[in-house]
Amino acid sequence: MSKAAIDESSLLSAGHVRTLLEWIQQESSGAVFSFLASMAGTALSPGEAASVRVHDVALPDGEFGEVLVRAGEGRRVPVSPDIVGVLRRWIDEANLEAEDLLFPADLGGPLASSEYKRAWRQARHAVLSPDEVQAGLGEQVSSLRDSCLDRWLEAGVPAWAVAEWAGVSASWIALRYPQRFRLEDVEIDWDQLEEIMGLPDFPER
Repeated sequence: MSKAAIDESSLLSAGHVRTLLEWIQQESSGAVFSFLASMAGTALSPGEAASVRVHDVALPDGEFGEVLVRAGEGRRVPVSPDIVGVLRRWIDEANLEAEDLLFPADLGGPLASSEYKRAWRQARHAVLSPDEVQAGLGEQVSSLRDSCLDRWLEAGVPAWAVAEWAGVSASWIALRYPQRFRLEDVEIDWDQLEEIMGLPDFPER
């Protein structure tokens, strides 16, 4: 297995993510909760999420939205309707303007990594079992990104699309998540394959 591969057992399930975020919503600031929820739904890295401004997001009510990531060559990432709702409520609650950072600290600068890391650490110990904590499940905040990418693949999003949304190469996705590319899990329509691969009838010699 490639050194880049992530251990399947270390990935947070959708249930884990939901309960962790529910705890953080109750116990932390709106900025921290919205920041971590956005990572969970868009697979942005912490640095990318911290640099997003309000005018970088399109948030139609009840529909898929979009976030523009300006790092590197820039890319657009879909935002699911539930995360759209989270972000719309946060923008209204914080009275943010278009030029503002989407997740500002109290004084207007970028949200401090120490703040969201502390909330994440506390949530892990409050929500996960001692065995899960000891095993390192979701040890880093970036686990939200890893788990989001894995769920996109599980949902059937093509690897090249996941790679484009994540700002990485398709080969990196294949190396990172080999469990999503097992041949035994692929259903092949052999009749269709025969038809596609068929050659024209050649005259006998």
